[in-house]
Amino acid sequence: MNWTCDPGQKPGDIMTKTVDFIFDFGSPNAYYSWKVLPGILKRRGATLNLIPCLLGGLFKITGNQPPMVAFGGVKGKLAYEQLESQRFMKKHGITAFKFNPHFPVNTLTIMRGLVAARRMGLEASYIEAVFRAMWEDGLKMDDPAVVAAVLAAAGLDARAIVDATQDPAVKAGRLLLEWHPWYSAEGIAITQTPKKGVAKKN
Repeated sequence: MNWTCDPGQKPGDIMTKTVDFIFDFGSPNAYYSWKVLPGILKRRGATLNLIPCLLGGLFKITGNQPPMVAFGGVKGKLAYEQLESQRFMKKHGITAFKFNPHFPVNTLTIMRGLVAARRMGLEASYIEAVFRAMWEDGLKMDDPAVVAAVLAAAGLDARAIVDATQDPAVKAGRLLLEWHPWYSAEGIAITQTPKKGVAKKN
């Protein structure tokens, strides 16, 4: 997460606080962040800017790797990361988390589903349902049948959303960032700040 202001602002303009939440449902760090965001927004009087991304796509365009691959050979690195996660959850009262047994999950369908849900005005309910399924219920969220069942249980129009993931207009929806030099995606385990440029659409 980054505190940013509109790059077009001029001296003397009134600055507003905005939290840019750059996330992929497939990241446990995204789940942790989502759970604590309401408190941050309330304390800071800030607004939330949701920026969905494809984490696998970011790894590609930055030449990066998932932590389990990048740090797998570093003694104690992943164990300490797990310890830090436990400390974070304890501090913030996150008790429902369960590491997904199907990890890593291909999130292309559920991220496109978010684009569709946003168009339908169902963004908030969709995000809650998918994060819960991924990181509390441990479901296989790259299986369309499972995704449909999760959405239906949440009272959403599962068929319309799942069908919309194949709509060319939804597929063309931006799931990666238009990177700027001040952006860094540490919150979703990207350790490299990408150079200025525009990521390709997926």
